[in-house]
Amino acid sequence: MIKPRQDLRPNTADYETTPLVKPTGFREYDARWVLEKEINLLGIQALGLGLATYVHEIGVQPRIVVGHDFRSYSLSVKQALTLGLLEGGMEVLDIGLALSPTAYFAQFALGAPCVAMVTASHNENGWTGVKMGAKAPLTFGPDEIGRLKDIVLNGEGVARAGGRLERVEGFREKYLEEVTAKVKVSRPIKVVAACGNGTAGAFAPEALRRMGVEVIEMDTDLDYTFPKYNPNPEDHHMLMQMAARVRETGADLALGFDGDGDRCGVVDDTGEEIFADKIGLMLARDLSALHPDATFVVDVKSTGLYKTDEVLKANGADTVYWKTGHSYIKRKTAELGALAGFEKSGHFFFNDPIGHGYDDGIVAAGAVLAMLDRNPGKKLSELKAALPDAWTSMTMSPHCDDELKYEVLSRIVAEYEALAASGGSILGRKIVETITVNGVRVHLDDGSWVLVRASSNKPELVVVVESMRSEDDMRDLFHQEVKPRLTAYPEIGDYNQTV
Repeated sequence: MIKPRQDLRPNTADYETTPLVKPTGFREYDARWVLEKEINLLGIQALGLGLATYVHEIGVQPRIVVGHDFRSYSLSVKQALTLGLLEGGMEVLDIGLALSPTAYFAQFALGAPCVAMVTASHNENGWTGVKMGAKAPLTFGPDEIGRLKDIVLNGEGVARAGGRLERVEGFREKYLEEVTAKVKVSRPIKVVAACGNGTAGAFAPEALRRMGVEVIEMDTDLDYTFPKYNPNPEDHHMLMQMAARVRETGADLALGFDGDGDRCGVVDDTGEEIFADKIGLMLARDLSALHPDATFVVDVKSTGLYKTDEVLKANGADTVYWKTGHSYIKRKTAELGALAGFEKSGHFFFNDPIGHGYDDGIVAAGAVLAMLDRNPGKKLSELKAALPDAWTSMTMSPHCDDELKYEVLSRIVAEYEALAASGGSILGRKIVETITVNGVRVHLDDGSWVLVRASSNKPELVVVVESMRSEDDMRDLFHQEVKPRLTAYPEIGDYNQTV
C-alpha cells in the first residue's frame, strides 16, 4: 500500500496518483474529511484497505456491510472504499442507499460482523465520512480508530485474496418491516416528519405511516444541497422550522431526523422543542414503569434530573452518566445491559425488547409514539410539563482547531479542577463535583452545572449549561461564567449560537 500524503493539491498529477489522507479526519469514533481538500478517492481506497487489514488483524470474520447516504459524491466514495475492502480480502455486502441504522440492522439480518457506512451525517456539503464497526451493535471507539489511523497513514495495508462483492437488493423494505413491527398506534396522532432533504426522507415518512399515524411531510425530498437547512435535529434553525409547521397544521408533534437517520429531534403540540435529554427522561419514566429496576445511560451533556427524578426512583431505575458520543453511549449501554441509552444530540439506543442496541432515529420516534399511545388523552406537552423544572441551554459550539482543541480543553479542565479544589464557587454556589470522563462537567450545590468538552467530529468545543433556578440564571451561567472564561483563550473562536 502506498503511504498516503497529507498535502496534495487538487488538479495536479500527484493528486490523481497518490492517496491524500489528512490525519485529523480520524476522530474519536468515526472518520470525517472535506472531500478533495483533506482526502481524495485514492485516500478513501487506502482507508478501505486499512479497514480490511485491521479486521483480519483482530481475527473477525471478513464480512462487511457497506451503504451510502444521499450526497452527490457518496456513491463514488463508497465505490472507492469498496475497492480497498476487496483488495484487503473482504466479503462486501452492498445495501445501496441507506441510513446508518439500516446498515447497522443489516449486520444482524445478513450475518455480517462488520459495517462501513459512508456518511457525513448532518455536516455541511463537502464533508464525507465513514462510520465503522466490527462487532454488532458496537461502532469503533478511540482504540480501534487509533489503530486504523496508524495502518492507513503508515501504509501498512495488506492485500489479500478472497475479496468478493455482493449487491443486496430490496433491503430498504426489510429494514422498514423491522422498525415498524413493534409499534402500532391505536389513537389518532398527527405527526410532522422533518428530514431536511436528507436521506431519512426516503425512509422515515413511510415508517411512521406504517406505525399508524397521520404524516405531514416536511422537506422529505432528497436534495444533497440541503437548500433550507442542514438536517440536524439539534440545530435551532431546523427546530424552529419544525415548530412553525406544527403550529400551522395543528399536529400533535414533529419528529426531525438528521442526515443519516440515526438521530431524532422532537417538537411538542405547542410548537416547543424538547431537548433529547428531556425526551429521554420522559421515555425513561414510561419504560421504567414497564421494566422495573431498569438501568439507563445518559451522556454528560444531559440534564441532571435523571438522578433526582422521583418517578425513576419509585420504579427502581438507575442512571449512569457517561462520555458524549454515539460510540461511547452505545458501548456503555451494551456493557451494562441497560434498557436504553440517551444522548442529548438525539441519539437513542434501545436494547431488547425494543431494539438491537444501536442508535436509530426511527426506532426512537416509534418509542415516543408508543409512549403517547400508552398515555391516552395526554398531549406531549402535558407529559413534558410533568417533569421537574430545569432550564438547559442549547448546545453551543465555539470554533477551535482540531490540532489545538484537546490541549486547550486540558487547560480549561485544570482551571476548573483547581477552582473546585480551592473550595471555589460559581455565581455564589459552591462547586460540589467535577466530572472529567469527557471534558469537565462542573456541578454546583443547587444541582445546576456547566459543561465544556471537545467535539468529537468537528473543529469545535462544546458548551452546555443547566440551571435548577430559572431561565435567566441559566443565561447568567453562560454569560457571566463560561463565556468570559473561554474568551480568555485566543485559540477559541466565535459561537455558532448563544443562549
